[in-house]
Amino acid sequence: MIPNVPKPASQLRLAGLEEESIVDGPGLRFVVFTQGCRNNCKGCQNPHTHSYSGGTVYEVEDLLSRYATNPLLSGMTFSGGEPFDQALALCTLADGVHSLGGDVVCYTGYTFEHILDLVHDEGPDSPRAALLDKADILIDGPYVEALRDLDLLFRGSSNQRILDRKARAEIAATLR
Repeated sequence: MIPNVPKPASQLRLAGLEEESIVDGPGLRFVVFTQGCRNNCKGCQNPHTHSYSGGTVYEVEDLLSRYATNPLLSGMTFSGGEPFDQALALCTLADGVHSLGGDVVCYTGYTFEHILDLVHDEGPDSPRAALLDKADILIDGPYVEALRDLDLLFRGSSNQRILDRKARAEIAATLR
């Protein structure tokens, strides 16, 4: 069990917010930085997000209200920390963003294949499975300092991938 991470689908423990970003996905984005990450990637740009007891608890409805006030936003980005450690509440948030016409980008330090393994172990009703389904774009993989590349779009190291729904379906089909 992950300590100090809110369990209700209505709350998130966040390290911070960026209400207008152009570097965390396509278009103008509202970014939530989840609190808590086990990966501890060397050179991580957000090391303050690693502790599961840090950050601030936010209500999902409050985040949606803030998001809805800016008609220029393309969507919301879930970054970290590790978003898949708070998948249940992020699913609620993603549903709200989609209902307002926005898209969802989700960063993860896990590979897509590893998340599929976790989902397999947890079962099809797992919140991680639901979050995978709700992410329009998944940016996967740990940050690897030796593979740092400042020319990459929306990523910090060359092992990380930008996976839309079609790309994820193609990968999943090869794993069956």
